[in-house]
Amino acid sequence: MKGLSISFGRKVFLFLDYVFLTVLAFLCLSPMIHVLALSFSSSNAAMAGYVKFWPVQFTMAAYEFVASRPAFLKSLLIAFERIAIGVPVNMLLTILIAYPLSRNVQSFRYRKFFAWCFVITILFNGGLIPWYITIYKTGLIDSIWSLVLPGAVPVFNVIILLNFFKGLPDEIAEAAFVDGAGHWTILWKIYVPLSMPAIATLVLFCVVGHWNSWFDGLILMNNPTHYPLQSYLQTVIVSHDLTVFSPSDYAKFAEVSDRTSKAAQIFLGALPVLAVYPFLQRYFMTGIVLGSVKG
Repeated sequence: MKGLSISFGRKVFLFLDYVFLTVLAFLCLSPMIHVLALSFSSSNAAMAGYVKFWPVQFTMAAYEFVASRPAFLKSLLIAFERIAIGVPVNMLLTILIAYPLSRNVQSFRYRKFFAWCFVITILFNGGLIPWYITIYKTGLIDSIWSLVLPGAVPVFNVIILLNFFKGLPDEIAEAAFVDGAGHWTILWKIYVPLSMPAIATLVLFCVVGHWNSWFDGLILMNNPTHYPLQSYLQTVIVSHDLTVFSPSDYAKFAEVSDRTSKAAQIFLGALPVLAVYPFLQRYFMTGIVLGSVKG
């Protein structure tokens, strides 16, 4: 149809736009592609600097070596345990805090006061030493709970969900109250289902936050065997030594070097987040509240 034809200028703009976005995407992915190619390359090619964006002398020796390291596998299990405990705790507390702070009801007159109390925790903190002493005095040091409970309430996520709850039409809750529903019913059967896009986004934030966190593991774990994955990787990558290789490893993994083993561990450390993200991506685009209230 004539009215739907695209002008020449528009076609040029779309072409340049696609080219720009393609180049930008490649620049963002190139470090990960290089690490992946390095992990599949031989020791000699990696040390000589021949590896760019494609494996040279393809080999799986680095991944076989990493899979044989008990410390890596133990830290991987601890990282998954942290996510399995930490994310549900984060989301449960976030939902339970955001809902009452978002409801403008007479029975909760101090709502704004408590909201400001949470905001203050973003602006000010006691510092590293009081933080550590508090965790030490509560007996959480060197346990999985020291990685979960100190950050159990992500205030930034609470503010995001609070604002999302505020954006929901008041008529939905009022109609539920008229039908005899209480706050618990409204929260779990109305607000939470309608807020799945925001909740899915916050779940991803929590997963990435727990997965990428390494500093608290170094500080709060006295035993290196209790390190989560990112803390373990930080010690391996920063150390710049080959102490991870025993004499028997040299004979078994002749094609493995310090660079290829570190590349394999880095890629395996990023792989779970890369696998989870596509499943939550669809929730970012739009809400499902549109059209839920009929005139």
